[in-house]
Amino acid sequence: MTVRKSFSLFVSIVVVSIIGVLFSSIDSSTFALLKQANKLLLFCAAALVLVVWFLDALKFVCLARSAGERLTLKQTIPVVMINYFGSAITPMQSGGGPFQVYLLYKKGVSVGKAVAITLVRTLQVIFLLALIVPFSLLAEPEFLGKHVILQWFVLYVLIFISCIGTLLCISFVRPQWIKRWSNWLIVKLNKLGIIRPKGILKAARRVNKEIDCYSTNIRLFFSTGKKWFAVSLFVAILHLLVYMSIMPCLILAMGFDVKIMQCILAESLFLFLLYFVPTPGSSGAAEGGAAAVFALFVPWSLAGVLAITWRVISEYSGVVLGTFIVIKQFGWGGADELLREEKAKLKNECAKE
Repeated sequence: MTVRKSFSLFVSIVVVSIIGVLFSSIDSSTFALLKQANKLLLFCAAALVLVVWFLDALKFVCLARSAGERLTLKQTIPVVMINYFGSAITPMQSGGGPFQVYLLYKKGVSVGKAVAITLVRTLQVIFLLALIVPFSLLAEPEFLGKHVILQWFVLYVLIFISCIGTLLCISFVRPQWIKRWSNWLIVKLNKLGIIRPKGILKAARRVNKEIDCYSTNIRLFFSTGKKWFAVSLFVAILHLLVYMSIMPCLILAMGFDVKIMQCILAESLFLFLLYFVPTPGSSGAAEGGAAAVFALFVPWSLAGVLAITWRVISEYSGVVLGTFIVIKQFGWGGADELLREEKAKLKNECAKE
């Protein structure tokens, strides 16, 4: 699917989702509640997004320094913005990484380091979201007890993060084990007819080179770049806290009291699950899920409006700016062509490192 078609699909799902959420939630009381909104807090919620973008760009600067590269905020802001666009057009928000790697590569960062930087950035967010869960449970155990579905989400998050954490530790300490498991999987795929016999050796060599490339560059963060990695982790915590403050800020703006830890618990579970929704940019699930989260703290007649407002402020604004960057730099056709060309170049470059 082309970039334009993927973006069109994202927009279509978003429009249908917005209409569905608003149509199912708005009633006569909605407008009366909106009239009571605190405009100053609404402005604060919008201003928090600017802080989120700044901290995200600063996080890239710190991770780049940790990997031995020097980037400025001016260079990393476009990387942040284009991530919104890339995430919007791919399932499970997975396309942001390749776009970021491409821009970092154009700014002089080697492919291996660019992959490591974007991977670590994403993993920091996922692990921090997962770590919020146990802290929230200690602070608000009664809140979880009232909502059975949240209990299942918590269990899912803990199991998933335990498995991924174990694999990451093994990949860092014993990368040869990952090679063996990968080669075993390649053989199984061959028996299933997914990989042709002639492609087994090529696939195994490719996987082993990718693992070596990843292992070599990821070790930079825990050897010569430990101090900057620690700084990036601190910035990542600030970034996530500011981002997660937008939702309670909107609730407070509507005149409702909200316990911050309860809101953060529900929001962290929701944001974690969005990484595994198969629609472009997690569209559809993001709008409906956000409405469900808001409904835990405000009347349903207001939850839909707040959910859409939250998405517009925190996500759609970044997608719009990222789209402008893509069109300005590449054009729709150019984006497709460049991504295909760069994909081949990045593979060759990574194999050489």
